[in-house]
Amino acid sequence: VFGIVYFFGIDTKKVIDIASVGGSLPSFHIPAIPFTLETLKIIFPYALVMAGVGLIESLLTLNMVDEITSTKGQSNREAAAQGIANITNGFFGGMGGCAMVAQTLVNVGAGGRARLSSIVAAIAILLIILVAGPVIEQIPMAALVGVMMMVAIGTFEWVSFRIINKMPRHDIFIGMLVAVITIVLHNLALAVLIGVVISALVFAWESAKRIRARKYVDEDGVKHYEIFGPLFFGSTAAFIEKFDVLNDPNEVVIDFKESKVVDMSAIEALNKITEKYHKEGKKLHLRHLSQDCRQLLKNAETVIDVNIIEDPTYKVMTNK
Repeated sequence: VFGIVYFFGIDTKKVIDIASVGGSLPSFHIPAIPFTLETLKIIFPYALVMAGVGLIESLLTLNMVDEITSTKGQSNREAAAQGIANITNGFFGGMGGCAMVAQTLVNVGAGGRARLSSIVAAIAILLIILVAGPVIEQIPMAALVGVMMMVAIGTFEWVSFRIINKMPRHDIFIGMLVAVITIVLHNLALAVLIGVVISALVFAWESAKRIRARKYVDEDGVKHYEIFGPLFFGSTAAFIEKFDVLNDPNEVVIDFKESKVVDMSAIEALNKITEKYHKEGKKLHLRHLSQDCRQLLKNAETVIDVNIIEDPTYKVMTNK
């Protein structure tokens, strides 16, 4: 396409019409901005968004490369190196950067396995900017569009269309929503944030449905409720529905061996069920609470008054 446009003198938009590619080696300088709290307030939100998007894309790219090459990358080192490089880059007038999915896939597909491949790519871009800028600027935008279309076709996971009907509906919805937000608003950070929030809500909903209770009455006439699944804000309603306060005996034990009291909503639910049993003149005990659950209930002593059965501690004799 470049040859056709160049030799036939076709009038079309080129790279030079969008931006200049050529440049020179940067020089060190300290940004000419006031180092005040007001400046930090202006810069920090944008810095936070850029750092978040950069880390997310870099770590996802690292995870993808690990799967393709059957290796194990060091995410901490990669994140630290990216941060140090971006801070250093700012003192040379450069823009922030992160790992690129498309370039990485092309690199790995061409056989690159070590960091040398990235260094070669960086040197090639440097030479283009310093030497080959005038040539690159003459490339028609139509040619670049074709290149990017082929990169997109090679990057896209086409097998996902075959398994889309086998995936959970909420995963399909979240994936499509993130893609639409990214395309419409051109804001990957917002799209990822919304996707994470919705995924967290879906996880909470699914976890709430899994709480259940096994009930039995022992030889002393005490009714036991063995709770399975976490007790948190999403599962409190289902938790309270498990109990038959009116028909239960005078002493009831709630066993949390397979459960966990997670948040203040869970404490409020325990408070409500405790009040119901107290109104009926019945005694309620909690058993097998983990240490963090006990601390949570202790911190909320002004809100809730429950009887916690102390679990026995078994000491094993050693030969020392």
